[in-house]
Parts: sequence; C-alpha cells; structure tokens
Amino acid sequence: MWRSSRAAVRRRRLQTFVIGLVVLAATTATVITLGLLDAASSPFDKSFARQRGAHLVASFDAAKVTGPRLARTARQPEVRAAAGPFGQTVVHVREDWLGRSAGPLTVVGRADSAGPVDNIEILAGRWASAPGEIVIDMPHGGHPDALGTRLDVGGGPPLTVVGFASSMSRSAGGWVTPEQVAALRPTAWQMLYRFHAATTDREAGTGLAAVTAGLPDDALATAQSHLDLKRAFSAQADAFLPFMTVFGVLGLLVSVLIVGNVVSGAVVSGYRHIGVLKALGFTPDQVTAVYLAMVSVPALVGCLLGTLLGSLAARPILAVAFSGIETGTATIAVGSWVPVVSLVGMPALVAAAALIPALRARRLPAARAISAGSAPRTARGLRTQRWLSGTRLPRPVCLGLGQPFARPGRTAMTMATILLGVATVTLATGLSATMIAYGDAGDGARVGVQAGNPDNRGTPTELGDAQIEALLRALPGAREVTARTFVRAGIVGYPQPVFVDVYRGRPQTAASRVVAGHWPDGPGQVAAGPAFLVQRGLALGDRITLTVDGRLTSATIVGELVAGNPRAVEATWESLADLAPGTPAVEYTVTLAPGVDAHAYAEAVSAADPGLHPSVFGSGDAVTTTVVGFATVFTVLLSSVAALGVFNTVLLTTRERRRDLGVLKSIGMTPRQVVAMTLTSVTALGVIAGLLGIPLGIAAHRLLVDNVGIVSFPESMKDVWHAPQLVGLGLAGVAIAVLGAFVPARSAARLTIATVLHNE
Repeated sequence: MWRSSRAAVRRRRLQTFVIGLVVLAATTATVITLGLLDAASSPFDKSFARQRGAHLVASFDAAKVTGPRLARTARQPEVRAAAGPFGQTVVHVREDWLGRSAGPLTVVGRADSAGPVDNIEILAGRWASAPGEIVIDMPHGGHPDALGTRLDVGGGPPLTVVGFASSMSRSAGGWVTPEQVAALRPTAWQMLYRFHAATTDREAGTGLAAVTAGLPDDALATAQSHLDLKRAFSAQADAFLPFMTVFGVLGLLVSVLIVGNVVSGAVVSGYRHIGVLKALGFTPDQVTAVYLAMVSVPALVGCLLGTLLGSLAARPILAVAFSGIETGTATIAVGSWVPVVSLVGMPALVAAAALIPALRARRLPAARAISAGSAPRTARGLRTQRWLSGTRLPRPVCLGLGQPFARPGRTAMTMATILLGVATVTLATGLSATMIAYGDAGDGARVGVQAGNPDNRGTPTELGDAQIEALLRALPGAREVTARTFVRAGIVGYPQPVFVDVYRGRPQTAASRVVAGHWPDGPGQVAAGPAFLVQRGLALGDRITLTVDGRLTSATIVGELVAGNPRAVEATWESLADLAPGTPAVEYTVTLAPGVDAHAYAEAVSAADPGLHPSVFGSGDAVTTTVVGFATVFTVLLSSVAALGVFNTVLLTTRERRRDLGVLKSIGMTPRQVVAMTLTSVTALGVIAGLLGIPLGIAAHRLLVDNVGIVSFPESMKDVWHAPQLVGLGLAGVAIAVLGAFVPARSAARLTIATVLHNE
C-alpha cells in the first residue's frame, strides 16, 4: 500500500506541488495568527498571575476617608485579597533623570515588595529600607550602574535610587518606606484588590461598587482596572490580529477547496488505476488509504515548512506589534503550543477535506472502473451546449461555456477558489489604500528640524526659539512652520505620568488626524488617540487634571485623533502658560510648498546654521509597512494558489475529454479554437467569481478597518473604492482563471488525433 501511495505521489507531481503550496501558505498564516493571539494575552496573564497582580488599583482622597475605614473594605464578600492602605503622593523631580524628563512621579509607601496583592518583582538592587531611599518602577530593568542616583524632588531631602522593580499592576512610579511617604505628606491612600471574579468589565465594575459602598461619594480619586492594563499591553498586537486572522481563514478555505478538488479529480481521472488496485487484491480500505496518503505526504511537508516559516515570520511581526509597549517582566514569544497545534491540526484538516472523494474511490467496483477506460462520460452539459449552439456565438465559445455544467461539483469548488482569490485581492487593495492614506496624512513634503545643544547631538545653535522659526520661514520653499515642545505631567488619579505635546501654530496634518471632535484651539483643551482614551477609560468630552511642579491645570478632551501615543496628549501653545511657562520649542516641522525638493530644503537649513539638524519625513511607519507588506505577499501567494487550482481543474478536464478533443480535431477544429474553447470554460467562472468576490472583499475591508483598536480611521481613509479600480478588480477573477488555464489549454491544443485515438 505504501509503495502504491509513493507511486501516486510521483505520478501526480503537479497535484502534489499544489497541495504542498496551499498547505504551506495556510499554515504560515495560521502560525502567525495564533502566535499573535497567544502573545496578546498569555504573557500578560502569566506575569500578572505570578505577581498576584491587582484587579483594581484604587486611590482615595486622604482628606475624605481614613486609612482604617479603607482597610475594612477588604472584608467585602467580592474581595479575595487586598493590600493597603498605603500612603500615596506625587513628587516633582526637578531635573532629567535616568533617561526620563523632569516632572511628576507618583510615590507609594510600602514596607516590602511582597504581599497578598501586587507582589513587586525587583530587577536590580534592593527594596527601600530607610528614609531617603526609593525603588523606581522600571519595566525593562535598570542598569546596576544607575543605582545610587539622587533625585531632587523639591521640598525635602533628595531620594537615592536603591533598586529597580517592575509591577504588572502599574501601581506606582516609585516606592519608598512608609516613614518616608509620611514625611512627604501623602495626599491619597492606595488600596490594591483582587476579586473572586474580574474577567469582564462588568465583573470588575461590580467589585469596584462593592469596595466603595458606604464611602463618601467623592472619596474615590481614581480606579485602574487590570483589564485596561491588559488592553494597553496588547493594543498594538490586537490591531494586527484582525488582518492576520482574515488572511489565515482565507488560506484555510483555499486549502480545503483545492485539496478536495485535487483529490476528487485524482479519483475521477484515476478510475482505471483504482480498478487495477482492486483487481490486484487491494481492499476498499486500502484504496482509501492510498488516496489519503497521496494527499497527506505533500500536506505534511507543506505543514512542516509552513510552521517553520510562520515561526520565523512571527518574530519581526511581534517585535513591531509590541514596540513602544511597556511589557514589564512578560516574555513576548510564540507559545510552544502554536507549532504543535499547526503540525497536528493542519494535516488533520487536509485529510478531512480529502476523505469524501477518497471514500468515492472506496465504493467504486473494480469491473466498472477498469471497463471505463477513462472517467465515465456524462450527458450533463450537452443540453447547455446544444442550446448555446442556437445562438450566434462562435462554436468554440458555445462548447466552452457548456463544459462547466458537465462537472457541477468541480465547477463549484473551482469558482469558490477563484472567488476567494478575488476577495483577497480586493481586501489587500483596500487595506493598502487605507494604510497608505494613513501614513501619508497631510499635503506636501515635510522636514523636521531639531536644534542642537550641549546635551544633544552635534554643534549647538546660537539662535533662540523665535529666531529659528523666523529662519525656517525665510528659506525658499517653506509654506508653514510648526513648533513643538513637550512637558512631562501627571494626571490626578492615575499613577503613571504622561507627556503633553504642545504645538505652536496649527499642525498641517491636524485636520486629517482628528477623527472625532476638533483640534484644540485654546487653553484647557487637549486631543488624544484611541489607545490613550481606552487605556484610561476616558472619552471625548471628559475632563482631566494635569499636574506639573505642583500646578494643577484642568483640560477637556475635545478631539480624538486617528492614532496617537498611548502615553501622550496634544495641546496648543496657549496651554503651555498654565503647564510650564517659558519652555522653549525642541522641534520644528516645516511643510513645504508643492513641488519643493525636501532634501534641497534640508541642505539649505544645514547651510544656514550648522546647529540645526534637519531630517526629511518619510511616508508611512512600521505598522503601515508591515500590514501592506504582509497583505501584498499573502495576496500574491493566494492568487497564485488559486490559479494553480484552476490549472489543476483544467488539466483534469482536458485529460478526461481527450477522446472528445480528438473527435473535434478530426472534424476540423483548429488548435487556436481548442485554446479558445478551454479558456472560455473558465473565463465565465472568473467573471461570476469576480462579481461575487468584490463585495465580499469590500465587506471584509470595512469590517477590519472599523475594528482596529489603536487607530480610528476617518471616513476619508475608509472610502477608497472608485469605479476604474472596481472594474480592474472585476477583471482579477478573469485574470486568475485565464492564467491558470492557459498552459493546459495549450497542451490540449497540441494533442494529435492519432495519439488520442491510439490511446482509446
């Protein structure tokens, strides 16, 4: 039996190659998709559980509620474990430190790092054990040489860094002893809770309501759910996940269709071979096993290569997906279960797809198979061909249009394969257009300019802020100049600081970047991206209180950006007077007039002042490049696989109809007419598949771009469909069908009458 299976694999090399290729493509996409899905949740869950992370980090106003009263909240039936109350305050570091900007730092007083909740992991150094010592939350770990750094916090003695630690609960920016926090005059109490049930927002909300019941209405200053942290952890990976999932599902569907079509065709074209096997003594089960093995061998090879390729491709995608995310002690990698599931599940899926046609071979009587000589002829399709012969269409076209009706099952699978190919091309076209529009938001080329200083790179400039802007405006080609600076600020009620990006002059890309609300147009207004809003449970219209060096500034969120830094908000220069008056600009963005060479302008800036360092803004970013590149590669792969599926179908059909072709040639059909007849048989399928595949691809595109968590695409970036483009996509089905059928059509045209009749 194994010898017969190997012979079948060698005899059907093309079919073997097609099966291996589609399984490789589907497995690659599946491994990447499952790897992203695992990385988006599993590393956080494991590290969070190991540290006994807090389901809720709550801060209470120390002026409204006492510590003993908060300690009694741990007795609520919804609470599994609790820690606290711990004194909490915000100190203001006066100078840049350890690669961080000067600004607020939330400090909590804890006697040790362990506890029933939020078991903080020390990465370097030790825990603070005396007044004047502080442990810094450093998710990526601090360098041991940085231990001993002294922080000038103002209003008291400096704090010495004695350790670096990581908390998956993100409960504070630093920890000191209870005695030290008392000396810093805490303004809030921190409580850490673990609930019996907190897997959904509703359950977490129930726990919050339980622990705050009976407290003054305004005692709760802020509440941070672990679900928000988890969403922040996986936000960028979740943005990739829908893309990978859709392409993975498309790959699986194409695999099932083509494998089923190939094996079914092998059964039909191998009737004589099946009869010979049974005549030689093969049992029905052995015949079934031969055909299953014929499929399983290339499927297993394709699965092995696809698993290896997917595991390698997942690494750079995961690196992009988690770039800029504070992952703490979580390890980002493809889970060990992913390759195992792929290696077991994909061959099983292929075998299941091949089982039905293999059972047909099992039931076929030996005498009937041998006497058939070739596949049994069917009268289906003749009525259609006769009806078409009454029209004015050329005879080869009539015969070609009738061929699909002879094998309706094979026709349906072939058309479904082409349909999925068209849907994939349509989806990839829409995604590429949307992502390119996202990366190229704004009109005109742009040049970024940074001023050198003794602490920065290169030669320092002697020009002041206003002089630099005047110089940039005066250079030929400049249309608009926007200045930017940033301030590190705290948000009252949230332990982690944020950056406030402040702009002087309206950024040229402002209109295209705002998806809801409007760009800030005065003091007390900020705009933020969807990641910032989701991670903090905020929405358009909410008010936040920013604190810088003890100054409190209230701001309203008036705009939601298409995308943005999850740890930053954006404001106008008028807000700088309330936050950090006198702060100079650190960067300038020059929008050039149409037709101006950005590189020439950058050279002019360098020549005017060597202390200015220009750089030309490129289009797109890592996410855009990754999504467009993956979509393009996978589209080419799936389209090629779909064309190979058509190739296999037409090849089987021409082999079955060798006698008919000989008869047609004997009565005068030319080779060119044979090619026309063969191509017509699949062109009709391509037209129908194109008409059905375009709406499917458009619907998939809309579904994806509406559900990208870290980006809110405006309607202008979603509406990427135009009449000429749709016409071109409609021809994609025809192109896939014709490309797949051309070589078998030429082969059929070269058959000689003598060869065909001799074989009969």
